[in-house]
Amino acid sequence: MSSEVSTLSITLGDRRVGTVVRLPDDRITFAFDPAYSNDPDRPTLSLGFKTAQGGLATPRITHTKLAPYFTNLLPEGALRTYLAARVGTKPVRDFPLLAALGSDLPGNVRAIPSGSGPLSEELVQPSASTDRLLKFSLAGVQLKFSALESVAGGLSIPATGEGGNWIIKLPSPTFPQVPTHELVMLELARAIGIPVPETRLVSIDGIEGLPTDIPWQERQALAVRRFDRQEGQRIHTEDFAQVFGRYPDDKYTGASSENIARVLLAERGVEEVLDLVTRLVFTVLIGNGDMHLKNWSLIYRDGRTATLSPAYDYISTIIYMTDDTLGLSIGGSKVMQEIGLDHFAKFADRVGVPSRAVSDRVHDTVTDFKMAWRNLGNYLAQLPAGHVDTMERYFASLALWRVG
Repeated sequence: MSSEVSTLSITLGDRRVGTVVRLPDDRITFAFDPAYSNDPDRPTLSLGFKTAQGGLATPRITHTKLAPYFTNLLPEGALRTYLAARVGTKPVRDFPLLAALGSDLPGNVRAIPSGSGPLSEELVQPSASTDRLLKFSLAGVQLKFSALESVAGGLSIPATGEGGNWIIKLPSPTFPQVPTHELVMLELARAIGIPVPETRLVSIDGIEGLPTDIPWQERQALAVRRFDRQEGQRIHTEDFAQVFGRYPDDKYTGASSENIARVLLAERGVEEVLDLVTRLVFTVLIGNGDMHLKNWSLIYRDGRTATLSPAYDYISTIIYMTDDTLGLSIGGSKVMQEIGLDHFAKFADRVGVPSRAVSDRVHDTVTDFKMAWRNLGNYLAQLPAGHVDTMERYFASLALWRVG
């Protein structure tokens, strides 16, 4: 990519939304296209730009970083560091990364440079080859991982193959069998009615483009089908860090479960809040301390209407960090063991939804979870030795466990 690129056209599908401009002093601006902002039937880019009157708020001018909405479109951690080196920039500089990756961003948004060179094409264009199960979609690239990092897992990378787009979650160098563990947690969520994407365990040997000189301790990865790519179409999504205008480094702060619920209530009503309650109860029951703002997302299936996306990144972090706490508070607390009906009553009061409906949903979810746990024998048998015992001891410590 040429270093001279200074303008990015932002589109939703084929619809022009606005323009990001990098000024000579490295300030960065974004302005909505008037035809988009004046259209009452415009598709939604982000609820974070929506004003109380239904108009659009232009983000403030930034320096080096993009506005939070755009920064949150970019990868984090080791993959970001690698891609920055590939593009020839520093990891802290957002604009060149957005320019390089802009044709394959999450959801249906694109950022198209005024002039793109062969590097950006190489970075973002997936191979059409389907002769192997999955192909690492940064075509032609042999990653040299300086780290495989996550709270309790390895690196997540995009891949294509077998009729769809996938996210591949590689094994952790620190924690045992995280891909298998996450598969089981996602199947447990599916069993109690939480929408989750198609998942499968795949052999690392079946993923083209991975480096061959890494001494993988485990040979299986988790493949999760992307819910923002369906039947060759892009479906728009955004995470709640984008909704609330928080940078990725602030994904654990500045918002609570109640903040998410208020957005859902305003956009979709009480039933959508109750769906959130189901997921919050599940989060506590499995001991997942990593449900930060980027792990809650909205999906716009019709381009305009926001609903909760399918669930993802379900890990029992208490398996790996026994004193872990919630990523976002519920009823004023992040301590999983103490979360009970009283906290959900506070949640209901703060959000403005009927307390009885919330308590009934909590009770039903705990009851459904216990039944699903008993009936998930084939999946539980795949977990590493000790995981089931650790989780069952954890269950017994929970105030919620005594609800259903």
